[in-house]
Amino acid sequence: MKFSTFIIPTFVLFVCSLSKAQDVQASPEATIAAANKRPSILQNVGIDQKLGASIPLNLVFNDEHGNTVQLKDYFGTRPVILILVYYQCPMLCTMVMNDVLRALRSMPETVGKDFDILTVSFDPRDKPSDALRKKETYLAQYNRPGSAAGWHFLTGEQPSIDSLTQAVGFRYAWDPKFQMFAHASGIMIVTPDGKLSRYFFGIDYAPKDVRIALTESASGKVGGLADAVLLYCFCYDPATGKYGLTISHLLKLGGILTLMAVTGFVVTSLWRERRTSKPG
Repeated sequence: MKFSTFIIPTFVLFVCSLSKAQDVQASPEATIAAANKRPSILQNVGIDQKLGASIPLNLVFNDEHGNTVQLKDYFGTRPVILILVYYQCPMLCTMVMNDVLRALRSMPETVGKDFDILTVSFDPRDKPSDALRKKETYLAQYNRPGSAAGWHFLTGEQPSIDSLTQAVGFRYAWDPKFQMFAHASGIMIVTPDGKLSRYFFGIDYAPKDVRIALTESASGKVGGLADAVLLYCFCYDPATGKYGLTISHLLKLGGILTLMAVTGFVVTSLWRERRTSKPG
């Protein structure tokens, strides 16, 4: 698979709105324009590809049982999928985790045998009990023997979180008004000795590409830069319209486009059928 040597700055906004705020009506054209305009809160949010850079393996975190661990405890023999989320995230983090799970279930390789996974919260408020609930949820759905020993859910203090996120190029922002994080989505593949070898963006991780990346990472190979289609999660007050429009308008636009496509298909099919049925 060929990868570009530059980043395409494409992004989609995943928006949460206040339940008491009034809806903002807008046309599909305005919705598209809003989706292509980056809100000010996202100016310093994103994921920078730091291929070949080493993760500081001496960083201290807590595992899902509350034990003090260092990142080096999870490296040395197998490649690692690194996932940065926070366990209280209302939407995008769950979508990332669910698509990782979807990809894993389609792969013959098994977590804990062929590779490991580190899911690390970048929210210092998350506790080991939060991590344990997440681990139990995803292990139950993954349902492969031995995977518990290879899929780890960590929490930590701010200094360790800062060191890790800076090392991998994960930039996020805290919104004090809504008490939520604005962040982008993606996962990283790391070599057994802790070097960043591949990035996957968005929430659609092709199992074949992940398998190739893990195989290359296992031998210490660092891949090329990936085209970045960034998905952002952030919150805004739709009553002000400052950051654009609610996700409902994006869904409405998608429904309109889908209806148009289906209608076009039906009309075309009927036209072809009538042409075929006409006597020559």
